[in-house]
Amino acid sequence: MNSNSTSSVLYPLRVIPVVGKVALDQFIRIPDMILGADPAWISPLLIERRMHLSEKSNPFFQHARWQAWIAWRGTQPVGRISAQVDTLHLERHNDATGYFGMLDAEDQQETFAALISTAEHWLRDQGMQRVRGPFNLSINEEMGLLVDGFNSPPVFMMGHALPYYKERLEQCGYSKAKDTLAYMIAPDFEAPAVMRRLVTASAHRVRVRPLDRKRFDEEIALLRDIFNDAWSENWGFVPFTAAEFHDVGQNLRFLVAPELIQIAEVDGEAAAFIVALPNVNEAIRGLNGRLFPTGWLKLLWRLKVRFPSTARVPLMGVRRKFQRTRLGTGLAFLIIDAVRTHLHSRGAKQIELSWILEDNAGMRNIIELIGGHAYKRYRVYERQLNNAGATVNGVAPANSAPV
Repeated sequence: MNSNSTSSVLYPLRVIPVVGKVALDQFIRIPDMILGADPAWISPLLIERRMHLSEKSNPFFQHARWQAWIAWRGTQPVGRISAQVDTLHLERHNDATGYFGMLDAEDQQETFAALISTAEHWLRDQGMQRVRGPFNLSINEEMGLLVDGFNSPPVFMMGHALPYYKERLEQCGYSKAKDTLAYMIAPDFEAPAVMRRLVTASAHRVRVRPLDRKRFDEEIALLRDIFNDAWSENWGFVPFTAAEFHDVGQNLRFLVAPELIQIAEVDGEAAAFIVALPNVNEAIRGLNGRLFPTGWLKLLWRLKVRFPSTARVPLMGVRRKFQRTRLGTGLAFLIIDAVRTHLHSRGAKQIELSWILEDNAGMRNIIELIGGHAYKRYRVYERQLNNAGATVNGVAPANSAPV
C-alpha cells in the first residue's frame, strides 16, 4: 500500500469498530492490502479466517471476549487491530493483562498510534492494567510479531509482517516481553552419537507409536493431557480447553496422516507426543484466499498427491516429570526422529519447529544438535496501560462511521 496516497493527505484518520459480516470481511482482507506487494506474503484462506474469527466456530470465545477495529481514511481501509480479554489467562496468572492482535497497518505512525490507542482504551474499560501482544487471538494460536526473517514465506499458522511494524509499535511505547524462535531443519539429518546412546539406554522402557485412528477422540484427549502438563510452567501458559483441542483434532483428521502424530510411551505410560503438519501455506499459495470454484481441487491435489516440500511441527510436549532428565531428552529426540522419517519419505525437504521460547535452552540444544537453525524470530510486546483518557502520540480513539 502506498502510504503517501492521496487519501492519506486529503482525509482524516478514523478508527471504526467492526460490527457485522460486511465489516468483518473487510477486516479479514486488510492484510492483503498491506502485505500484498511483499513476495513473501501468502493470502490465508478466507473461509478459514472467517471461522477463526467466528464466535460460533472458534471455542476460544467460550472463555474470551474481544473487539476489532478498522482504521479508515475516507473510504480506504488502512489498518486493523483487535483486543482480547482471556478469562483463562486471568484465572491462571491474576495479572490484569489483556491482549492485542491482528495488527496490520500502512507505514504511518499516526495509523499505528490510533489503532493501539483504541485497543488500549477498550482493554482499560475491561479492567486491564497491562496489554501484551500480538496474539491472533491467543497464545495457543498465532503469537508474536515477526522481527527477523522477513525474506521467506510464513508457514501454516505463523504470522508475517513488514520490517516497519516493529519500529512503529515501539514508537507507541511497547517493549519486548519475550521472543520466540522458528527453527528450520532438514529431515535427512544424521543422528548424533549422543542421541544414539540415549536411545539405546532407554530402548527397554520406551515405545514410540503413531496415533490410533480407531480411538481418535480418546487419543486427542490424551494429547491434550500431555500438552497441558508439559507446557504448564512455560511463560504465559494458558491451557487448551477440551473444546479447543477437540477443534484441533477435527483439523488433524483432514490434514494429517496417523504416522505424522507420534506418541512415546515410557513403561506403558504416554509420556510425550509430536504433531507434524504439511505446510498448508505452500499448498494455498496462488489461490488468493479462495477455494471456489477450483481452488479446493488444487488444494487437495497439492496436499494429498504432490505433498508440500515443507512441513511444520506446531505441537510437541514431554511430560514435566521427564523434563530436564536424560530420558526426557531421549524422548524429545525419538518423537522428532519418528515424524521426520515419515516426512522425508513423502518428499519433504524442510521442517519448521515453532514456536520455541528463546530461553528454552534444553529444546534449543536438541534442535541445534540435529542440525536445526533459527531462521525467524517473533516478539511479544507489552506495556502498562495509561491512565483513563490517555492518548498515544496525541491520537485518541475515534468512533465515527466511515463515509
